[in-house]
Amino acid sequence: MPIASPRSKPSRLAAAILVGLLSPGIALGQESPSDPPEPDDRSAPRTLDTVRVTGSHIKRTDVESQLPITVFRKADIEAQGITSAEQLLMYMNIAGNGSDNLSSNAGIVHEEQRGNNGVSGANLRGQGADATLVLLNGRRVATHGLKGRAVDLNSIPFAAIDRVEVLRDGASAVYGTDAIGGVINFITRRDYTGAEASAFVDVTEAGGGNIHRANLLVGGGDLDTDRWNVFGTVSFKKNEILRGTDRDFSNSFQPERGLSPDTRGPPFATVFNHDGSMMGGGVIDPGDGSLQAAVNILNLPGAAGCESGGDLMGPYDHRLWNVPSSRYACAWDYPAAAVIQQPQESVDFIGRATFKMSDRHEAFVEFVGSEVDVEKTFEPNQISSSTTATAAFNPDTWYPSTGESYDMVFDALADYFGADQLSYGDRIAYRWRCMACGPRQISTNTKAYRLLAGFEGLVGRWDYAVGLSRASSESTSTLGGGFHYTDALQEALGSGLLNPFLLPGQEQSAAAMAALEAGSATGVVLYGGESVVTQVDAVFSGDVGLSLPGGSIYAAVGTDLRREEFKFNGDERTNGRPVFNAPFDDANILEDVSRDIKAVFAEVYLPVFDSLDVTLAGRYDRYDGFGSTTNPKVSFKYQPIDALAFRGAYSTGFKVPSFNQLFNGVTESPYTGFDLADPATCPGGVPNPEVPGCESIQPDMLFGGKEDLRPEESKQKSFGVVIAPVDWFNMTLDWWDIERTNTIQPARTEILVEYYDLFQENWIRNDAGEVVAIDRRYINSGGSRMRGVELDANFMGELGGGRWSVNLNGSYIDSFRTKGVEALPYTDNLVGEYVRYYNLPIKWKHTLNFSYFRGDWTHSLTQIYRHGYDDEPPVSVRNDTYIPPQWDPGVSSYTTYNYSVGYTGIDSLKVILGIRNLLDEDPPFTAHQNDFAAGAGWEPRVADPRGRAYTLQLEYKFF
Repeated sequence: MPIASPRSKPSRLAAAILVGLLSPGIALGQESPSDPPEPDDRSAPRTLDTVRVTGSHIKRTDVESQLPITVFRKADIEAQGITSAEQLLMYMNIAGNGSDNLSSNAGIVHEEQRGNNGVSGANLRGQGADATLVLLNGRRVATHGLKGRAVDLNSIPFAAIDRVEVLRDGASAVYGTDAIGGVINFITRRDYTGAEASAFVDVTEAGGGNIHRANLLVGGGDLDTDRWNVFGTVSFKKNEILRGTDRDFSNSFQPERGLSPDTRGPPFATVFNHDGSMMGGGVIDPGDGSLQAAVNILNLPGAAGCESGGDLMGPYDHRLWNVPSSRYACAWDYPAAAVIQQPQESVDFIGRATFKMSDRHEAFVEFVGSEVDVEKTFEPNQISSSTTATAAFNPDTWYPSTGESYDMVFDALADYFGADQLSYGDRIAYRWRCMACGPRQISTNTKAYRLLAGFEGLVGRWDYAVGLSRASSESTSTLGGGFHYTDALQEALGSGLLNPFLLPGQEQSAAAMAALEAGSATGVVLYGGESVVTQVDAVFSGDVGLSLPGGSIYAAVGTDLRREEFKFNGDERTNGRPVFNAPFDDANILEDVSRDIKAVFAEVYLPVFDSLDVTLAGRYDRYDGFGSTTNPKVSFKYQPIDALAFRGAYSTGFKVPSFNQLFNGVTESPYTGFDLADPATCPGGVPNPEVPGCESIQPDMLFGGKEDLRPEESKQKSFGVVIAPVDWFNMTLDWWDIERTNTIQPARTEILVEYYDLFQENWIRNDAGEVVAIDRRYINSGGSRMRGVELDANFMGELGGGRWSVNLNGSYIDSFRTKGVEALPYTDNLVGEYVRYYNLPIKWKHTLNFSYFRGDWTHSLTQIYRHGYDDEPPVSVRNDTYIPPQWDPGVSSYTTYNYSVGYTGIDSLKVILGIRNLLDEDPPFTAHQNDFAAGAGWEPRVADPRGRAYTLQLEYKFF
């Protein structure tokens, strides 16, 4: 006889929500923790079996949860043409707009994303991928092997997912670390009998970026009659490459709008003024007497123009970048040359065997495995001459007078500037994009698995669940094309074999190409790593034998024992031959670091009255190296009338530092921007050449770990209302607030500038007092506070012999403030402002869906809306030296539509046709600086670059 469960009698509120859930074709993101029936069974009566929902250890039937839980069902995910967890996160309104997808990590990335090759992360409420807990069937999986910071969504067996439950609240009192932004629980089917195959294709109208997926599912055995069930499913997925040059909107040559490439190294080289070179210390412009330091002969008065030098070339906009000595330089659209969608291939498998030992006890074994290959491809290397003898491209590598193009360059410069300003015979210093070297490629292979064995059942009036699991994610990144040994490049350049002054139609000599081939570093392993988590967990829940006026008291108790391990290796070659510009990470080698975590937790459900219930939860965690932390949570639901309920929660949370945040070594990275000045001589740090002491500086940035880091802490609050006055309408509205302290982050440059007096020691100076480096290693610094409101409204009814539903799901961010130091006040509200690297705090996001079901047909039309925001101002606008004529400080909103139609009228076959981005809407223009973010004139944290695409899914059940 099944045990009783809290609040087993459904109210009108519960019934209304269930009606919405059972409505065919309803939109993604319905409010319910319960598992709805399959689409073919929607007419069957609903039974309220007990389930353990995400965010609680107590099994219950109460669908009007105290906590805001959103459920994404398989049928509705398929209706949107979504084929991966990354795409689902981009669709979610509750997900933040961070650099957590492959498009955001395609080219130049922030130091926080370096080493994240091939990683897609989950980021709820803008708290970050490392502050969002990802579960698979209610238990942890290993974080990605390269960084050990966040779970790679690409390793989730998405084709096998039955539903996704999203807890939009903190849950450290239930699950421990990382559950600050919320919890995403990917839930696969528990048993299956039969065999089915499915195939999916997503083809773009403009070409490039196509997606293919195939899946096979086989299972046998009936738990009730055979007392066992075994099933397995295997999936293959391929994402084809989408290049920046495949889309017209991917274009950073839009200077009139405030965007222009910040490079003077095009495929036809720009000549530079270095002492000892042909152009010496620079040349005087005969037109106005100004000193010119960088000159491309194609851009001189009367010449053919930069565009004649090759694809993606154009004039360098010296006004935007406030570099008047480069008025004759040429640029190259390196942001557009990057790949928009990285090519990816993956194979994943999940198998589960369940054995019914008795009517009250089950045992199971589950294995999940995946292999993912991602190829990161970005622009060819830039060769920049240097006067430093130890530099890669020192004076010995400059273009020699024996080079075949030497006289052509000298004559062009002499014709305009005069031969007397040049030094014939001296080598030419230059900046050049080595197109012959080929695009740079880094291939990353990730193998992940989790093996889980467990028991579930009933002992008296208490249910139990016990599990033992081991999960691993092992990754290796390897150099592909475009990387060459430094000494081989030096020889080919210094001898004049490689010619940086070739026009379209001209080619490098056979000898030059042979030298590049001989010097190729293809196949060199950059680094590899592995993250492992071993876990023993147990939870018991049931009726404690006591009651309150509202009913029986229920409780849950449990334990969670884990060992987390991480290792990271660097360049393991014996010779260590240097490879130019290869992002080795030898400073961060870690040899098998580990820590043990011991936790106990408890939860009590108190039905104080029929109209009021309260749940108390608490968890105690003890970490090696950090000590202990205790985190409580209290939540309630008050239902004064059948059609109205109020709910709320308060909790604390924590996030421990990752291994690399603790133990990484110190690495140096040059600062390439022109928007930084020494705050000691230029308060505010904004460069302006007209102001003494405000000259632009480009110091090295120092990054690394610190062993004295403390865990982050957080406080979460929420309050909501659930309304269901009639059968055809229900709505939820939830307010939330998250405050984080002791935030672990690299010391942010803007904080070090704004509070220079507090961080003077971070500015490293030479004997002359000049800034040569800035210490930006990880620190516990300040915090953040974010508040918002989430809405979900559903309308449904009957029309023309069918059923229709309308769903509006939206997220409104009211406030986002940060502070660099704990003792300082919070900043002004950053909502709607451009934020580099991290979460882009858009004020409003929503999806509006209309679905219609009649007989064998289903239709779905969805609007996806993303609000606009204030753009990042160009350097010249920021320092008020030049305003582009069409500069618009606002980035427009972004709205797209998806449509799908499904048909099940053929026996055993389901067909879904869809159109994504129905109106072929381009991403809105943005002028953000491409030295710090991906996207040439568009924002990958917000928009889908693929354009209109056509989808087809076929699913056939053999038996």
